[in-house]
Amino acid sequence: MVSFEMNDRKKIGLGLTGFGIFFSFLGIIFFFDKGLLAMGNILFLSGVMLTIGLKSTMQFFMKRQNYKGTISFGVGFFFVLIGWPVIGMILEAYGFIVLFSGFWPTLAVFLQRIPILGWIFQQPFVTSFMDKYRGKRVPV
Repeated sequence: MVSFEMNDRKKIGLGLTGFGIFFSFLGIIFFFDKGLLAMGNILFLSGVMLTIGLKSTMQFFMKRQNYKGTISFGVGFFFVLIGWPVIGMILEAYGFIVLFSGFWPTLAVFLQRIPILGWIFQQPFVTSFMDKYRGKRVPV
């Protein structure tokens, strides 16, 4: 089993990532407020960089199979910053799905092991849906 050392830099990174998601959520709730969305984007990206490190972040975003998601996320980030939040969030959502599609199987296993809600994700129709998309990437 791989151990995950939680030092202060990673704790701050996870906090920034969480605040980034929270501010993005607030920005969507408040009718695509560009200030909150921009703040959420900046906090999310800085949190990811602090959590996994600058070198690992650059390697992740610069992988050949992640170019489409990286460009989409970057262009969406730019559109949010210049004041077109709806178009920016659509592009960012697509980029996020493409970039992090490799993590969905891990998320599915995690959801099945949650003590109270795990039984929902262990039902046959849900597991067959998850198995259908397990290990597949979004089409390029």
